Amino acid sequence: MEQSADAKKRPSILIVGVTGRLGFELASASLEASHPTYCLVRSTSFSDPEKSRKLQILVDSGGIILEGSLHDEGSLMEAVKQVNVVICAVNSKQVLDQKPLISAIKKAGCIKRFIPSEFGLDPDKTHISDMDQGFYSRKSEIRRLVESQDIPYTFISCNFFMNYLLPSLIQPGKKTPPRDKLTIFGNGNVKGVFMKEKDVAKFTISTVDDPSTLNKVLYLRPPGNVYSMNELAEMWEEKIGKKLEKIYVTEEELLKKIKETPYPDNMEMVFIYAAFVKGFQTSFEVEACGGVEGSGLYPHVKYTTISEYLDTLL
Repeated sequence: MEQSADAKKRPSILIVGVTGRLGFELASASLEASHPTYCLVRSTSFSDPEKSRKLQILVDSGGIILEGSLHDEGSLMEAVKQVNVVICAVNSKQVLDQKPLISAIKKAGCIKRFIPSEFGLDPDKTHISDMDQGFYSRKSEIRRLVESQDIPYTFISCNFFMNYLLPSLIQPGKKTPPRDKLTIFGNGNVKGVFMKEKDVAKFTISTVDDPSTLNKVLYLRPPGNVYSMNELAEMWEEKIGKKLEKIYVTEEELLKKIKETPYPDNMEMVFIYAAFVKGFQTSFEVEACGGVEGSGLYPHVKYTTISEYLDTLL
């Protein structure tokens, strides 16, 4: 496909993990913004009907498919040398698999920005390593490696995705929001943040040639997406026109339940504890820690608010 003159001026982007939910949205947003977009894909992806369907959509939109994997240094080097920016969106279990990619970026020497797979709470500010099975410390390990290699970066801290916990109104183990009783953790006043993956992708792509986000953490805390459990309960009550019975679970009770529930079944409660009891998403000033806030930086990016999302659950 012939690249337009406008696209030629824009940074070319390699995205790893395009067959995943966020990776697909990142590739779509990159193509929509007219970036030459390369997608590193394992050969096995083509035999999976759902992955193959996503790849066809990306190809039809101008995406360039490169066959390779994080475990094949040759394919990594070849892919990295073709672009200016690398974005990785592998899932949380594969975070440490980014090490060969970081090595390839360092050797290639042509990458102007790397955005590693992080896309959640800031791992350097989330202090629950005694109960999260290394979930956040692995992400911090990748941060330290990127920094030690002097690779230009942007880290994306988007907090929770809307399709996680919000469909149940933060009720562990449930899939739909309650219509009668609601469990609230802690005092219910600590604020958390939810973002739609499609919106996270748009904000992420906005950073790739923006000098103000270079070697910074981009935090996503748009005004319409930062709420406490008490505020979410009130909003849901208004939407369903009914008061809910509220059961408050103290920090001590939640910690006991986390301890008694085997891994990985306790992880929903661990994340709730981190965000809505300890406040690790919102208890610090973004600017004070050298970060930047996305919705203030990119007011043109339209995003789905929590209220709009809850309307889809009615």
